[in-house]
Amino acid sequence: MRFRSLFSSPSRLVIVAGLAIGSLTNAAPAPAESIESGTSQEARRRWEVMAQIRRDKFDYILPEAMRENAIDMWITVMREGLHDPLYEDLGRGYAGGIGYYIFTDRGGDRIERAALGIGGYLLERNGAYDIVTGSFDLRAFVAERDPQRIGVNMAENIGAADGLSHTMYGALVQTLGDRYGSRLVSAEKLVSDFRSRRVALEIIVFGNAGEISRNIAERALSNEVITPGMTTLEEVAWWMQDQLLDRGLGSSFDMPSVYITGPSGIEATSSDRIIQRGDLLMIDWGVGLMNLYTDVKRIAYVLLEDETAAPPGIQNAFDQALAVREVIRRTIKPGRTAADVLEMLNDEITAAGFTMMAEFNRPTDTPATEVIIGCHSVGNLGHGVGPSIAWFNPARLQFEIKPTNLFSIELFAYTAADEWGGSKVRIPLEDDAIVTERGVEWLYPVNERILLIK
Repeated sequence: MRFRSLFSSPSRLVIVAGLAIGSLTNAAPAPAESIESGTSQEARRRWEVMAQIRRDKFDYILPEAMRENAIDMWITVMREGLHDPLYEDLGRGYAGGIGYYIFTDRGGDRIERAALGIGGYLLERNGAYDIVTGSFDLRAFVAERDPQRIGVNMAENIGAADGLSHTMYGALVQTLGDRYGSRLVSAEKLVSDFRSRRVALEIIVFGNAGEISRNIAERALSNEVITPGMTTLEEVAWWMQDQLLDRGLGSSFDMPSVYITGPSGIEATSSDRIIQRGDLLMIDWGVGLMNLYTDVKRIAYVLLEDETAAPPGIQNAFDQALAVREVIRRTIKPGRTAADVLEMLNDEITAAGFTMMAEFNRPTDTPATEVIIGCHSVGNLGHGVGPSIAWFNPARLQFEIKPTNLFSIELFAYTAADEWGGSKVRIPLEDDAIVTERGVEWLYPVNERILLIK
């Protein structure tokens, strides 16, 4: 058996701030409770949390998102066997044929919410909708409200805002007729704003997901799971997948990326490569809890027989990355576009003595530590839909950063190490945070050290 304690008892679920998260112990699971007792209802607890989040977002976030984007009515189409990406956000439910979530700004401080042709116990009982009915005339419903701009989920840049199929778009236009079919506009920015601005309970859930993410990753990069010379990268990744299965959690990116970095770059990822002494290991992954998904990295060094710490060159590379992260943490503030903040970050990181890279994963032979940053939106996806301070999301560089936006604070720093013959050690740091009026605030303990595997 290559794993040490591979099949130890799964961690039991505990309640923190009313939410289920994985215990940080290895205690055995609690005995099953009877249905009659009414106390063994983890599924119900999670549903109640998500229902509260939904009601709060409809109350507090949706009005400002619709009005900022000048959208009078927002229609999201659901079809049996073809759910929109916002299925969880809007309340799930069952559409036997074609159904519609419709949100209408009729003035006042509240948006009218209707579920037409969508039903089911969970949707009807969550209390988020004013109207839930299977009997309706869509054209008459829209005409009565007479919206000037009707947002629908079609988007050029954001996949999660592009859920309206070509067939359903044609059917919607035909059903609405020329008068209202001609008023359909993209709801891309509305979806981004609605999803990326957070209510308090979302932040609590996301913080719990972050704690689970880092706890499992740090356990994976330890002798609990790894025996040098025996355990493979793939086995570590499967152990992590089993942890998610035990806890009823989702994965942000499917199989975790468990990889080895060497003088020539990444050597192997989640493969049958056996972990050896002297390896520098990385994990890049995310956990899904109640429709919220994290994006987290951790780093470990496998000690040689006579070592008690990581080699000085590798430790120095890690320390340089920490210094860059501190510049990022104190620079990001709300109220500016992501593009403006990216320019400020480039200036501040350069002023701190580092060199900004022109191209990802292409360090030069200069002596300076080279840096590239990718602080992207995170939340309902491992790569979220809000403003993004990252070269790989050019359209969302133009979005303004708002308080309560969740970000993956991600960077890559490349520093030369004597132990690698002067080649540069690639150190990726990534932990999730919220932007408040004060700036970046962490949601769980972030990576502060290289983990050591004996």
